[in-house]
Amino acid sequence: MKIKILVPLFFFLAFYSYSQDTKIPEELAYLINNRISSLDILDSIYYKKKQSKDQIELLIKKSKEASYLEGLLFGYNSLGRYYRGRSLFDKSATAYKKAIKLSIELKDTISEVRNLNAIGTVYRRQDYVKKALNYHQEALNKALMIKKPNNRVKKSISVSQNSMGNIYVTLKQYRLALNEFKKSIKTQKELNNLLGLAINYQNIGKANQKLGNLDEAMKNFSESLKYNNILKSKVGKIICGYSISNVLIEQKKYKQALKTVDTVVQMAIEKNDKYYLSKTYNTLGLAQFYLNKNSKAKKNLNTALSIALEYNIQAIIVEANLNLALIYEKEKNYKKAFVYYKKAKEGDAKTFNERNLVYVSQLIATYNKERSDNKIKQLARKNEMTQLLVTRNRNLWIISICIFVLITIVIFSINKQRRLRNEKRILSLKQDALRSQMNPHFMFNALNSIKLFIIENNKRKAISFLNKFSKLMRKILDASSIQETTLFEEIETMKLYMGIENIRFSNEIDFAIKTDASLNLTTIKIPPLALQPFLENSIWHGLSPKKGVKKINVSIERISSKYIQIIIKDNGIGRESSAKIKAEKSINRKSVGINLTRMRLTNFAKSLKNDYTIVYNDLKDKDNIALGTEVIIQIPLF
Repeated sequence: MKIKILVPLFFFLAFYSYSQDTKIPEELAYLINNRISSLDILDSIYYKKKQSKDQIELLIKKSKEASYLEGLLFGYNSLGRYYRGRSLFDKSATAYKKAIKLSIELKDTISEVRNLNAIGTVYRRQDYVKKALNYHQEALNKALMIKKPNNRVKKSISVSQNSMGNIYVTLKQYRLALNEFKKSIKTQKELNNLLGLAINYQNIGKANQKLGNLDEAMKNFSESLKYNNILKSKVGKIICGYSISNVLIEQKKYKQALKTVDTVVQMAIEKNDKYYLSKTYNTLGLAQFYLNKNSKAKKNLNTALSIALEYNIQAIIVEANLNLALIYEKEKNYKKAFVYYKKAKEGDAKTFNERNLVYVSQLIATYNKERSDNKIKQLARKNEMTQLLVTRNRNLWIISICIFVLITIVIFSINKQRRLRNEKRILSLKQDALRSQMNPHFMFNALNSIKLFIIENNKRKAISFLNKFSKLMRKILDASSIQETTLFEEIETMKLYMGIENIRFSNEIDFAIKTDASLNLTTIKIPPLALQPFLENSIWHGLSPKKGVKKINVSIERISSKYIQIIIKDNGIGRESSAKIKAEKSINRKSVGINLTRMRLTNFAKSLKNDYTIVYNDLKDKDNIALGTEVIIQIPLF
């Protein structure tokens, strides 16, 4: 109520203190001269001007010149919101970071929380899940630390919970997302915040849709639309429009879906928020596809994809590529369909690896936090009992016991956290190794070969190849659950792998393994699938571009009582020529297997006295012509 009375008073004083002809500079000058610290007053004065970049930049410039930190904080927050609304995410993040720095300098925790949530939203829209999670978690932690939270703080806590829910949706953890949204909407109901209710009902609908609860999702989206109509929010209407349309598509009500999304297309164009515009065009194209309007569908999906690529909206890049693949598959243009499908899967894999790691990390962090909170509560109860005993009989030995117990708990907690971090790292390496071995290129080629044998009615080869392929998949899956295997098992796995890959080269590759007769291969341990990435590199980068005889020789011997040595030698084009070819290609074949193998060997060697080594040698003749590449791997025995 005080704010409502003060704002007109400030306007009144501003008008009478300065000339009417320069209204905007007068307001700004009055704010600076009187050092107005209330962000509510600033927001009231600049409410309509926040859509003008010139007005915001003028506020920032004049505030900087006058060292008016509150005006500068408000200006950078407004600039961040301005850029975010236009999907200029990098510029938005930069502005919000400056606002956070000023919040800390002014010791304004509420503003800091608000800006932390804002920058988290910027990163979430780009599917930078790890960054978004960090900022929202920090905002939530700081808000919860405030002892007497006012409505603004409660709103910030609700925003953090809502954002965490959205991150869980990104991670496909829809039930966890629903829990966060329900916490958030409870606060918004208490505050009677219509915008918060509109946003939360929309998000609850999204989670229910992903869980297959389409009727419940439709009910939630309709509830959100009701609040957005009251608020006359164009952005809210756009979001509800394409969300309801997506549910109708899943319900196979294609005409109704097209009609629904059609009502918000022009609104999205006028609003020009690239994030929501790309989503609208994507939904429009999908609805047209199901109504056999392929030409229009292609045009709109390509528009969605173009916007998403320009503004790095990863989710729409994946969805638009998948939808375009559906169109070309329907038109029996399988080549183009495969190109778009491949792009979609590569885009999804690009973000999912990070999402998966972040999700595991977050679960562990949440578990540790809950456990720490429980221990703090237990310690508090013990402390109360101790104080009662001390007050009654002043027995020092009870205090000593409590101190000893506390130290023991702290030491146990530290050791437990170390073990959990190590287990998390091992789990991450296992998951990454499994994804590296079961890459889509290899599986697609293998299955294609089986299909070719079936088409040619070559049952014997098809069955033989299928047996090899299934055995290799079994070994890869088994390897994902163990930390080490015998050298004998590793050699058998590599033979299977080379047998399958050799099909692509019409059995042109002469592959041989030579082992030292004195070695007991069943007792020597190495990380599973440690040699496969080196063989894969030899095939794809050394032998694939080579014409003529192709060879890979593997030799295994004991070089001392401490080490075995594995040499993988090919007669390929060499690393220099391979690098030139790779640089000339528009699309490079990415291999993360070698780095993963190094990490796994590092983890393997931690429990041993000696470390591993990997050395590459470029083989050349006397005229400096490449003869191939040699990889020397020394693995410790103990």
